[in-house]
Amino acid sequence: MYRSNEGVIEERLVHEWVKQHISAVSEKLKPIFEMRVEGVSTRLEKVLGAFKKERLGSHHFSSVTGYGHDDQGREVIDRIFARVLGADKAAARLQFVSGTHAITSAMFGVLRPGDRLLSVTGSPYDTLEEVIGLRGSEQGSLMEFGVEYEELPLTQQGLVDFVGLEKALEVPRQMIFIQRSKGYSCRSSLTIEVISELCAVIHAKQPSCVCFVDNCYGEFVEEREPSEVGADLVAGSLIKNLGGTIVPTGGYVAGKSDLVEKSCCRLTAPGIGSNAGSGFELNRLVLQGLFLAPQMVAESLIGADLVAGVFNELDFEVDPLPGSFRTDVIQSVRLGSPDALKVICRSFQQCSPIGSYLDPVPSVMPGYESELVMAGGTFIDGSTSEFSADGPLRTPFNLYVQGGTHHAHIKIALTKAICELVKSGFIPFNPSR
Repeated sequence: MYRSNEGVIEERLVHEWVKQHISAVSEKLKPIFEMRVEGVSTRLEKVLGAFKKERLGSHHFSSVTGYGHDDQGREVIDRIFARVLGADKAAARLQFVSGTHAITSAMFGVLRPGDRLLSVTGSPYDTLEEVIGLRGSEQGSLMEFGVEYEELPLTQQGLVDFVGLEKALEVPRQMIFIQRSKGYSCRSSLTIEVISELCAVIHAKQPSCVCFVDNCYGEFVEEREPSEVGADLVAGSLIKNLGGTIVPTGGYVAGKSDLVEKSCCRLTAPGIGSNAGSGFELNRLVLQGLFLAPQMVAESLIGADLVAGVFNELDFEVDPLPGSFRTDVIQSVRLGSPDALKVICRSFQQCSPIGSYLDPVPSVMPGYESELVMAGGTFIDGSTSEFSADGPLRTPFNLYVQGGTHHAHIKIALTKAICELVKSGFIPFNPSR
């Protein structure tokens, strides 16, 4: 029992009301869910085709120790990733500790002192601010190494400013940075179609300029990848979409052969590049994760649609809207309250398979400017391909939900969270609704 504006209410009645609400939303979105499932075949056929063309066998599961010279498993994984991503060359490495690390290696590998880097998607994701040099000092940022950085603000509608881009390209640029996912911003994520248009405009004006896409959270959401529509270089994490929730760590770079090699020279050393690095006997997990990834991404998308639908029906602002065309697995909900954000993360954590007994509290995390509150009871530490949610403690106090191996788990956690929001007074109890 607990008290509300309507008096004393039985918790059982609230739970039943929430379950009915979520079931009604699920029924309404059923055609969308079916569409997400149908999309798995196209992505999986691409993976199976790459496996077949590269004659993948169980002998590729083994790794070479030490330097990893002539590691057949690593080499076939790179070729498979290149085919799947539509790139000339790829390097999937467990030595990348995160997507940010892969992106950083690409930037430092390609750019030289005096080069100009332009972000056309506004401010970059928090963890890249110190990499570029927008925050922090004496850490060896790009700006400290003499790279000039500018960013093109988004339009008032939160879109890429193509008019401003045309003007910005009057100055020679060595790299244009395109962040596919919205990150912690309030803009919409970029579709492959928009990325294609951006690359076309940039290459028409400056053919040698490198179009570099942060592909985190976007892999396998659409039928095509950025490398297939003009991007020269892409990077991402293996504990997000492409890892299928079972790859324990790592990241990747893919694109034009010379650019990938330059990125790998930053990861290892000039002269070594992509020709070394042990797979630590984890090649099978990398390959199996890629095989599972199309299904996992579809489950994440179904869960994101459900989260969007449930909160939208409760009059919260959500992006994307339920059933919208999606280009990544991120779902944001504008809560407008730090306490509501904490309530949801606490509820999600209690429904996590790992650390359900923990109570998420806001804290500083390396690479982030604001304190974060995060629900992440995942088998792989920090994995956002598994179900997790977080948000920075800053206005407008958005919740960002991502991942999920199966949407049933998301539904269970969502039920718990809505019940707790009702109990805390953030959502009015309205049985007639």
